[in-house]
Amino acid sequence: MATITVSEEKFNKVLADVEALIEDVSSLFDQDEIAKKRIAEIKSNPSIGKSEKELDDYLTKRGINVG
Repeated sequence: MATITVSEEKFNKVLADVEALIEDVSSLFDQDEIAKKRIAEIKSNPSIGKSEKELDDYLTKRGINVG
């Protein structure tokens, strides 16, 4: 196998890029967990999953001006 020589500057740049990619992947996994937690919360209490428009429509049907 051939040996290659990489300058410290280029190595540090590649290392920084790899660290940034690892952080991005970690963030994606965390977002997945956050989404799963939010879905579980909504399933346990469906009223918190309503959109603002749905809530406005509900209030309007009950005679409340949401203007």
